[in-house]
Amino acid sequence: MPDHGSLKPWRVIEVRGDARERLGAAFVEESGLTGADAERLAAKPLRASLLLAIVAVHKESFKVHAWEQDAAAAGVGHALALLLDDAGWGVMWRTGGHTRSAAVRRLHKLADNEELLGWLYIGGKTEDSKPDARGQFDAASFISSL
Repeated sequence: MPDHGSLKPWRVIEVRGDARERLGAAFVEESGLTGADAERLAAKPLRASLLLAIVAVHKESFKVHAWEQDAAAAGVGHALALLLDDAGWGVMWRTGGHTRSAAVRRLHKLADNEELLGWLYIGGKTEDSKPDARGQFDAASFISSL
């Protein structure tokens, strides 16, 4: 798994079953939404049977800055997404403002030195699932020389 300075500045939290409902309630808690809008927001974590929360764990280091530790944790999420996709699972990375809400922090029991980067939503692929809709890109337009 991605690492820098042998800190292992990340952890993964499994969210399944009724924990997904508690996550949805945490989304709603600070949203200010009510009625049907709140119900739609609360249902978002139910879109997949398993969510993996990717957490950056900032560790004291004179050599490895916090942003580098965030990058290592994001690399873990990306590596897991690639491995899960290769194993035949449907996987989608979800982020957003909820990752920084107090209710979501409490639910995930994050320590002061931890930041939630997002969740991998993991489930089965349907027969009619589409390949990556973004299509191909011109790699040369993203590469330059110094």
